[in-house]
Amino acid sequence: MFEAFLMGVVEGLTEFLPISSTGHLILLGELIGFEGPPGKVFEITIQIGAIAAVITIFWRRLWEVAQGFWKRGTPEYFFAMNVALAFLPAAFIGAFFHSTITGLLFNPFVVACALILGGIAIIVIEKKRPEPTIHAVEQINPIAAVLIGFGQALAMIPGTSRSGATIITALLCGVDRKTAAEFSFILAIPTMIAASAYSLYKVRSELTTDGIAQIALGTVVAFVVALFTVKLLLAFIARIGFTPFGWYRIGLGTLILLALTLG
Repeated sequence: MFEAFLMGVVEGLTEFLPISSTGHLILLGELIGFEGPPGKVFEITIQIGAIAAVITIFWRRLWEVAQGFWKRGTPEYFFAMNVALAFLPAAFIGAFFHSTITGLLFNPFVVACALILGGIAIIVIEKKRPEPTIHAVEQINPIAAVLIGFGQALAMIPGTSRSGATIITALLCGVDRKTAAEFSFILAIPTMIAASAYSLYKVRSELTTDGIAQIALGTVVAFVVALFTVKLLLAFIARIGFTPFGWYRIGLGTLILLALTLG
């Protein structure tokens, strides 16, 4: 149960930061020898807790969009269209290549390399990014939304970070930091729900009541930690930027490579 608690903390803390939740869960699982229910059911299910945290934070905005997205030309319409356009690339690519990618690349070496390369990209793009011209999700144009969606698809490589890839792509498209983070969080809702449902469907034969206490604890912990993490990030990201996360990724990736080299 303590191991499940730790996994829930890491999921909630890292899911929406640009540092790769999948990579951290793989590394922590290796480090503590975590053995949850078969079929990665635990790892899949605790993501639902993180998703619920984002829905809780943005429920008012989501409710407004749900009420007005069908009125063409309204801010709610453009908001919903941008989320839909950004969702499609990852949904399409994931449906055809997710199993192949995860089967080949889920190991600590790939995670370490992706952490380092992603960290370098964050630092460089933060310095070289264009002057922001987009300050709200509904102002994102369709081409930028699709590009952000393709950026999100890169996160199928363990260690890349879904939020990191979407945020950095959004910055390159002229989106300001706070809006890029907000769009990344909201885009996570359909993406993670679809990915979790698809993953659970694939392991449906292994779904049992075994480990239900572990799953429940990990999910609740992920929800609570993600709730505070997202609120804090939205409050401070305009001031601190994403560069510190880039250096963290490089440091962690380097330590992992060193540990693997030394056995």
